[in-house]
Parts: sequence; structure tokens; C-alpha cells
Amino acid sequence: MSRIPTTMRAAVLHGPERLVLEERPVPALASHQVLVRIDAVGTCGSDVHYYRHGRIGEFVVDGPLILGHEPAGTVVATGSGSTRHTVGQRVSVEPGTPCATCPECRRGRYNLCPGMVFFATPPVDGVFCEYAAVHEDFAHPVPDTLSDEAAALLEPLSVGVWACRKARVAPGDRVLVTGAGPIGLVAAQTALAFGAAEVLVTDVVPHRLEWVRAFGAAALDVSRSSLADSGYAPDVLLECSGAPAALSEAVRAVVRAGRVVLVGMGGDEVTLPLSRIQNHELEVTGTFRYAHTWPAAIALAASGRVRLDPLVTHRYGLADTELALTAGLRDATAVKSVVLPQR
Repeated sequence: MSRIPTTMRAAVLHGPERLVLEERPVPALASHQVLVRIDAVGTCGSDVHYYRHGRIGEFVVDGPLILGHEPAGTVVATGSGSTRHTVGQRVSVEPGTPCATCPECRRGRYNLCPGMVFFATPPVDGVFCEYAAVHEDFAHPVPDTLSDEAAALLEPLSVGVWACRKARVAPGDRVLVTGAGPIGLVAAQTALAFGAAEVLVTDVVPHRLEWVRAFGAAALDVSRSSLADSGYAPDVLLECSGAPAALSEAVRAVVRAGRVVLVGMGGDEVTLPLSRIQNHELEVTGTFRYAHTWPAAIALAASGRVRLDPLVTHRYGLADTELALTAGLRDATAVKSVVLPQR
């Protein structure tokens, strides 16, 4: 392993649509941390939203911030108390570090930890940079059969795994996924891997629905034909679009005693068909990030049951991070952009 520099390049947000490439110190390591050379970082809708608007709800960018929270890389140094990794090990990084002592953490629901330190959530810097310090428990070793890009996309895959677990997707279930963005695409694949008998994905963008079919699910263009007219009656709804109209229509399709999981980030308030929920005893829940998902995500991707590499449609070096964040504005066929910080 080559000598570790004292400074690194980082793409730093200084305000809406103001991204600057800067030199930053390479992070110092605490006892149980490892230093990860960042080899690939996926771009997320939240990164794009922070870049364009400088805030997401109550989270406001009020100072320089490094975005990016879907990293994979290689361990290049270990802290004095770190015992789980060796230099040279390839890892996928879980981007949040919980406190480990609050009631939620003690119950195993560390995704709900109020003291969570999460990459690229203000004021915590993310990983559009060359190196990051990571708690050893959240740097997950990956097999060499996984590419750096697939290892980075284990983060969105974890969203799909968590959604399917919350929905208790089981063999034989009929599953409806609303929204064929990156999360919808991994959620549909995960549902199939969990044994769903049928998975239908809805969207209004034809080229995204072609991806759905390539991954083995059925597709419905709801700009041409309504979900109600299709007659599809799912046991499980995974709402990944964040579109209030899609949510309302989809809930009405769910069978009695079905499960509804809200994954997509829409408005702060939405209208739900309450009588349908009550009369059919539907279970409705939200999701917030994930917990204990990386082992399953690694297994799904390594086995080929979930395909992540095909989702990557655009690649950029660190100096072109701004282009990665705006790829969807220039290319309607963009699915997932990845930043390669060592370029």
C-alpha cells in the first residue's frame, strides 16, 4: 500500500449549486476507526437536493459541506484499537455511526438513534473526497467478485432490503413497487430475491420501465394505463416514488390485511384513503434508512440475485462531481451516476 498523504481533494458544497474542489486534511483516526481510500461513491437524490436547494426539510446546509454517502473503498490504515480489518481489505461503508448507548440502539433499531452521525447530513461531511475515517464496525468487507461500483451501491440496496423486511415480503407474495428510480429498481429485485411470486413496478418514464423488465419484474406505464384498470391486487406495496397521487392510487389496490411501506421521500404531508386502510386493516409504516442490512445486501449482490452494476449509467472523476449531480438534468436516460474519487 502506498504512503498516505497528509491532504486530499474534496468536492465541497458552499451553497446551492456552488461546488468547489478543495484540499482538505486527510482525517485523523480515532481508536476504533479505519482509514478508507474512497474508490467509488454513488450519487443519491438527497445529494442532488442538497446541491440544488441547500436543505432537505429540517436539515440545512449552513456551512461548507462535503456531500456523498454511498461509498466503497480500501482500508489503508487502522486505528490503535481497531481489530477487525487489515490494510488492503476492500469494504463497503455503511454511512451512519450510531451512539450505541441510547434506547433505540440497545433495542437494535440503531437507524432511529437520535445521536446518529451520518455522512453528508449537515453538519457532518460526506465522502465526495479521497479518504474517510470510518468506525470499524461499519466498514463491511466485500468479496472480490463485487466491483467497486457495486460495493458502493450496497447502500441503496440496503434501503431495498430494509423495505422488504419491514413489509415481511415472503415467498408467494404479490408485490407492487411504485416508482422505477434507483431505489424502486433495487426494491423490485430484492422482493423477487425474497421469493415474491409477482412484482409489478409502475412509473411514467418508459425507459425506466425497460430496466424493470430487464431485471425480471413486470412493468406498467401509468401515464398510459391506470393501476386500477390493470386489476393488480398486491399483498405488499413498496411506495418508492414519493408522489402523493401514486401513493393514494396504490393503497387502494392493496388486498385486505396487506402491508404498505413508505420508502420514497415526498412531501411532509400526504393524503391517504383512510377508510380503505381501516376497512381493509392495512398495515402502513414508514422506513428510515436501514439497520443490520449489509450482510444480506452483500450476499444478494455477490450471488447475482440482485444486479447492481447495470444501474451505473454515468461515471465521473472527483473534479467533475458537479456533473455527476446534474447528469439527470442533461440525460433523461440516467439512472445512477458514480463518482470515482481516485480519478
